[in-house]
Amino acid sequence: MPDNKQTASWAELLWGRNGLRSIALAGGVALHAVNVYIVATILPSVVRDIGGLQYYAWNMTLFVAASILSSALSPKALDAFGPRRAFLCAIAVFAAGTALCALAPSMEWMLAGRTGQGLGGGLLLGLSYSSTRIVFEERLWPKAMALISSMWGVATLAGPAIGGVFAESGNWRWAFGAVLPAALFLAFLVQTQIAVRPAAGAGGERPAVKVPLGQIGLLVASVLAVSVASLAHQLGWNVLGVALGLCIGAGVARLDNRTAVRLMPTGAYSLAGLGSIYACVALLSVGITVEIFVPYFLQVLHGHSPLAAGYLCALMSGGWTIGAVTSSSRGHAAAGGFMRAGPVVSSLSLACLAVLTPLQVFGNAAVAGWAVALPLLGVGLGIGMCWPHLLTQVFKVAPAGQENMASSAIITVQLYAMALGAALGGIVINAAGFTDPGGVPGTRQAALALFVVFAMAPGLAAFIVTGVARARVRVGPGR
Repeated sequence: MPDNKQTASWAELLWGRNGLRSIALAGGVALHAVNVYIVATILPSVVRDIGGLQYYAWNMTLFVAASILSSALSPKALDAFGPRRAFLCAIAVFAAGTALCALAPSMEWMLAGRTGQGLGGGLLLGLSYSSTRIVFEERLWPKAMALISSMWGVATLAGPAIGGVFAESGNWRWAFGAVLPAALFLAFLVQTQIAVRPAAGAGGERPAVKVPLGQIGLLVASVLAVSVASLAHQLGWNVLGVALGLCIGAGVARLDNRTAVRLMPTGAYSLAGLGSIYACVALLSVGITVEIFVPYFLQVLHGHSPLAAGYLCALMSGGWTIGAVTSSSRGHAAAGGFMRAGPVVSSLSLACLAVLTPLQVFGNAAVAGWAVALPLLGVGLGIGMCWPHLLTQVFKVAPAGQENMASSAIITVQLYAMALGAALGGIVINAAGFTDPGGVPGTRQAALALFVVFAMAPGLAAFIVTGVARARVRVGPGR
């Protein structure tokens, strides 16, 4: 039997009924991921049309904050409604939010639509991963998870293309409209291929699912506090908002230690143990949130088209993939070196962008594009170099019996850091003149400030990562 588990082929996963089920599960992640890159590409066109430049970062903040909430609720939805109904509910919420974005007459309506997209997309994300063990036989799980994860790579190609084509033709609303037929097709696949309830015994007996709603609520409130502060024009209010947000976030640790239903595993809040890994994950995730603003900077400062700017921004995700694939194939002895070098590469790349992006002395867009392409690739490359080894360390140092909680907490930490990073980015660029004076001078100042400040996040991770290797011997079954 163990040998049989290793003989599952890609053809078996992708052929016949399994193939349709694979498309259904992978399609949930693809719908969420492609939408991320579509919005990043068309957002400069959106604000030129309907205004709301001061809310630029809110488009990602609200989307990710809503995703945190709904992805955390996905196990409960799966348990309460079953795979089919849970998926159909997620698709319906996502499609409603997408339609609202397509029809939005103002930025306020756009933000409401983005929140709906986040709720539906986060639920789709969680369901796609957690349904794998229900839909497929155990021997197909590794390949199914690899297929689902690869959808982020597909998104880096499809998202900028869809968004760029419609933005360049002046029809950015149709970029959202193009997503709706895909959502309808996904709903058809789910209705016909995914069971209403798991078959008897599928995935084993499952205890009642409990969700740490208090902790999740505090994380969302923390992000919203920072986001609201980004609208203030006084530095004092900005600082107060960030401090309040961080204090609310710190409340999660206190609540987690007092309740039976935990969000994070034991040791997650200590930099002497598992917390050092989560801290690095968070700081690296904060660093890459600059991708929200890169298309706008490239279009305004370097004159790139939406399509070109979208693909240049996607270099960060491409670098992440290259770094992860390259470093994960190396031996165990090289893991420590990759973990130490990765944050440094990312930090230095962001510092280079701080110098190159505000410059307007290149003469033409092609030269400007090549100048920033390498550091954009480097931001993601640095993260990818250390990412697989950081996640592997989670499994090695997680307390006995809390391995599943420790691994699922990675997604929560990553999403929270990205939402907080987007909110902090809004504060930095607005304080630097993004909206006042605005235009080219304001954008140049905003780009310089953003990259300088955000280069500090992976830079700090480079110092913390030295504790990751030591964490291996510090967390045992009793902690």
